[in-house]
Amino acid sequence: MEKCRCEPLDPAQVKSYLQMLPKGVAFCHANNIVHWDLKPANLLISVSGQLKTADFGLARVFFPDGSRLCTHQVATRSYRAPGLLYGAGQYEQGVDLWAVGCIMGELLNGSPLFPGENDIEQLCCVLRILGTPSPQVWPEITELPDYKISFKERAPIPLEEVLPDASPQALDLLGQFLLYPSRQRIAASQALLHQYFFTAPLPAHPSELPIPQRPGGPAPKAPPGPPHVHDFHVDRPLEESLLNPELIRPFIPEG
Repeated sequence: MEKCRCEPLDPAQVKSYLQMLPKGVAFCHANNIVHWDLKPANLLISVSGQLKTADFGLARVFFPDGSRLCTHQVATRSYRAPGLLYGAGQYEQGVDLWAVGCIMGELLNGSPLFPGENDIEQLCCVLRILGTPSPQVWPEITELPDYKISFKERAPIPLEEVLPDASPQALDLLGQFLLYPSRQRIAASQALLHQYFFTAPLPAHPSELPIPQRPGGPAPKAPPGPPHVHDFHVDRPLEESLLNPELIRPFIPEG
């Protein structure tokens, strides 16, 4: 797999990558694995256009009862969930879901949504968009070690003002990832069923995605792709579709 240097992605290509990403995350979470360091640098593109999640060096087994403690100094800062920035010390799947939202926002925005240079600045970047969290919105915040850190009260900025070119469906899904309470974030498996992936433009097939460039040499030719068909039926158990090595695609009845 090569690093891809190519032209800006069109909406169908962005949607394709944003569909492949939660597919992999859902598989990990179904097997009680938390990646802990999802970010664009750890997402590789194969010569067939498939997105691959890489670098599981920080990955851990997830304990539903939260019995496994950890350091909060994990995950790359721009993709680090607010709970970690406030000193949370337990493994949870929500850290991956927040990172998916950050990656989605970055693909829609063309740059990171929360580009902090240190933990305090990172929190400021989050609060600037999502508003200052309160115990009413995020009850667990009062239990976090660094809750004593105070910030100026800010109201949230509507996501349509932050990302004016994004579709309403994209903003709705993004908002379900970027929630302060970790357990309220949309699960990766449920995100795959979101209306965003069922509206035009449909996700591009991997054969329609940019092909990675080989350093010092010509770009490889894309292999011929399979027919442009929809192989994801909403009435089929999602677990069956996740085992399909091909990209999940929405099913649209004929006629």
